[in-house]
Amino acid sequence: MKNSETVLTSESIGKGLARLFLPVWFGLLFQQLYNAVDTLVVGQFVGTNAVATVGNVAFVVQLIIGFCVGIAGGAGVIISQHFGAGKMEQVKTDIRCSLVIAVAGGFIFSIGSVALTENIVDWMNTPEDIVSDSVTYLQVYFCAMIPVLIYNFGTAILCAMGDSKRPLYVLVVASIVNIILDLVFVIVFDWGVFGVALATDIAQIVSAVLMMFLLVRAVPGAMKGGVNHPEVYRQIFRIGVPNAVQSVMYSFSNLLVQVAVNGFGTAVVAAWAIYGKVDCLHWMTTSAMGTAMTSYAGQNFGAGKYDRVKKGAWRGCLYLGIAVAVIVGILYVGAYPLFDFFSNDAEVIVLGVEMMFFLIPAYLLYFPTEVLSGALRGCGDVKIPTIISILGTCLLRSVWVWVIVPMFPTMETVMMCYVVSWALVSAFYLIYFPRGKWLDRCLLGQG
Repeated sequence: MKNSETVLTSESIGKGLARLFLPVWFGLLFQQLYNAVDTLVVGQFVGTNAVATVGNVAFVVQLIIGFCVGIAGGAGVIISQHFGAGKMEQVKTDIRCSLVIAVAGGFIFSIGSVALTENIVDWMNTPEDIVSDSVTYLQVYFCAMIPVLIYNFGTAILCAMGDSKRPLYVLVVASIVNIILDLVFVIVFDWGVFGVALATDIAQIVSAVLMMFLLVRAVPGAMKGGVNHPEVYRQIFRIGVPNAVQSVMYSFSNLLVQVAVNGFGTAVVAAWAIYGKVDCLHWMTTSAMGTAMTSYAGQNFGAGKYDRVKKGAWRGCLYLGIAVAVIVGILYVGAYPLFDFFSNDAEVIVLGVEMMFFLIPAYLLYFPTEVLSGALRGCGDVKIPTIISILGTCLLRSVWVWVIVPMFPTMETVMMCYVVSWALVSAFYLIYFPRGKWLDRCLLGQG
C-alpha cells in the first residue's frame, strides 16, 4: 500500500479531508441503500407490520453493532497513529491483533445475542402483532456477527491508513448481493422478514471475505507473525472500550426512545422506521465526516503536527455545516415523495412527514459533535467525550423518556429529546475542544 502519511499530513486540509470523506460517504450510501431496501421490499411486498418489525429491531442491531464498531475504532486510532509515525512493522502487529479481537468478539456476541433475543424484544414493549417477526429477524441477523466484526475492523484498519476507497468497493458488492437476495427471498420464496435477515447475513459474509482479501493485498506480511502482544490489546481496548461505551450509550438512548414510540401503535412504529431510512442522507454525511476526521487527526497526531489537527477540526465543522444546511433543504422538499416511495399506507406517510418536519431543522444543532469528537478520538482522547455522551445523550434521553414523556404523552414530546440532547452535546464540545488541554493529556498517553 502507498504510504498515505505524506498525503494526509502535508497536503491542504480540504483535500485531505475530501480524500477520506468522499469514499466513506459513498460507502455509507451503499450501506444505507441495502438497509433501506429491507424496508422498501417488506413495505411494498409484505405489509405495514413487516415495516414496523424492521424498524423496531433496528435500534437493537445498532446497539450491538455500535459496541463492536467502537472497539474497532480503538484499533483504527492506534493504527493511524503508528502509520502516521511511519512504524509499519508495528502496524502489521496491530492488524493481526485487531482481527483476533474481531473473531473472538463476533463469536461471543453471536452466542449471547441469539440467546437473549426474546428477552430483549419483550423488554422493548414491542406491539404484540410484530413480536414473532422481531425475534426471528434478530436471531437470524445475530448469527453473522463474526463477519460483521471482520468487515468493521477491516474498514477501520484501511481508513486508518488513509484508504477509504477499498471499503467502499466492498460495500458496493455487498449492497448488490443484499438487494438481489432481498428480492429473491421475499418476492420469489415469500420468506418475509426471515428472508430479509438472511439476505443481510449472506451480504455480511461476502463483505468479510472480500475485506480479508483486501487486507492481505494492502499490507503484505500483515498476517505473518504472532498475536501474543498484550500491550497492543491494552492500547486498543484503552481507546476502544470508552469508544464502544459511548456508542452503546447513544444506541441505548435510541432504544429507549423506540420503546416509547412502540407505545403509540404499529402505524407510528412503521412511520418512525421509514423516517429512520429517509433521514439517512444526514446521518451518513455527519458519520462520514466524523470517520474522516478521526483518521486525519490520528495520522497528523502521530506525525506530531498538532496545529493541523486543530485547524482540520474547525475546517471540518465549516464544511459539514454547509453540507447539513443543504441536506435540510433537500429533505424538506422531498419529504412526501420519499415516504410515498417506502409505503402505500396513507396514515403512515402523513405521520412520517410530520416527524420529518419536526426534527430535520434540529440537524443544524448537531454537526459540530461528529467533527470535534472525531478529532478527539483520533488523538486518543476518549474519556471526556464518553462522559459527555453518557450525560448529554443517554442520561438526558432516559430521564426524558421516563419522566417527561409520561407527563406529555405525544410523539412531539418523544422527538424533542433529540433536539435538546443534540444542542446540549454540541455545546459541550464547542466549549471543551478550544481549551486545548485534551492535547496535553493525549501527549502523555492519558487520553
